Amino acid sequence: MSAQEFDVIVYGASGFTGKLVAEHLLQTYGAEGEVRWAIAGRDEEKLKAVRTELKAYSLPIVVAGASDSGALDAMAHRARVIITTVGPYQRYGEGLLAACAKAGTDYVDLCGEPNWMATMIEKYEKAAKESGARIVFSCGFDSIPFDCGVWFAQREAQARFGQPLRDVRGRVRKMEGTFSGGTAASLLATVEAAQKDERVAALMSDPFALAPTRLRAQPDSETPTEDDDLGSWSAPFVMAAINTKNVHRTNALANYPYGRDFTYSEMMFTGPGAEGRKRANAAAGQARLQRALLNFGPTRALLTQFALPKPGQGPDKQARETGMYDVLFAGVTNDGRTLRAAVSGNKDPGYGSTSKMLAEAALTLNDTSRQQTPGGIWTPAAAMGDALIARLQEKAGLKFVLEN
Repeated sequence: MSAQEFDVIVYGASGFTGKLVAEHLLQTYGAEGEVRWAIAGRDEEKLKAVRTELKAYSLPIVVAGASDSGALDAMAHRARVIITTVGPYQRYGEGLLAACAKAGTDYVDLCGEPNWMATMIEKYEKAAKESGARIVFSCGFDSIPFDCGVWFAQREAQARFGQPLRDVRGRVRKMEGTFSGGTAASLLATVEAAQKDERVAALMSDPFALAPTRLRAQPDSETPTEDDDLGSWSAPFVMAAINTKNVHRTNALANYPYGRDFTYSEMMFTGPGAEGRKRANAAAGQARLQRALLNFGPTRALLTQFALPKPGQGPDKQARETGMYDVLFAGVTNDGRTLRAAVSGNKDPGYGSTSKMLAEAALTLNDTSRQQTPGGIWTPAAAMGDALIARLQEKAGLKFVLEN
């Protein structure tokens, strides 16, 4: 039994995704079972309403506002791991991260905001290393299936060929579901940050922005590409800007097991032949238009008011339950040998699957000794690797499989 009162605290449990995390913990581990956990947020009455809705009347509640440093410090000392769904993180996240880094408390989030992540690494990595806190960003659909998918493929390549895959292509073959309101809010916050600071735009386009060293030039993932050997055209994928950065940071944190000449591209399939090419070109054009519109202030204002889902909003249970995703990783070694692996999930990626991944990442970290993973700011694969993959397959509905 650890000195801390709780194994896990779910911070932001009155929000849409936070409540789904709490539901998963309750259904999988119970309110008073093997995992000691609590829900937390700034509004006690909303937390009590969540507890009532879950019918978990004995579940502990912790009250702490995102700007209340004293309450955040106190909360950090009560838990081994804190899960936070309170974003956009560049607006509301630093106080809790700082408290965890100081207290030596492990931390997981859903962050897809690399500008904020880069700043937090610079400001708090030294403190986290000194205290022993393991801070792990991006423990949802961005970026666990991609970060851990590359890790899985590379581990299999080493076992089969005795060498890593020099080049890996991540390709989203199928996805049914939606991105969360939190993801939309994070996107808008990042665009606004880029408008204020030109360095943010440069960082967003740099695949090595979260890695300590820039290595080999990377493939173009913005131009439609015909993947002849995979039987499809491919178009830009919206989450590649964060996933690619995490993949390269994992390689660096793990002392370059993928090699120093490793390349990674991430796109989505649009189908074969002329029709696939047409869809790929249309998707690329739409992506360019969306970027242009987001950079136009009045458009951002309209989207904020009307078009994008708001934080705390999400699809109904049927939509979450019937969603899915399937991602292919096709790699080649330096001497031309090939390997294909796939990662799939059985729920809506932005909500149903993400909430389970986040919960199980926290519990994997809770079970991972500090001798294996010392304090610092980590990616999911670099921090937990094979243990996380095993737990996701057992508890979260993900599958990691080889296809050749």
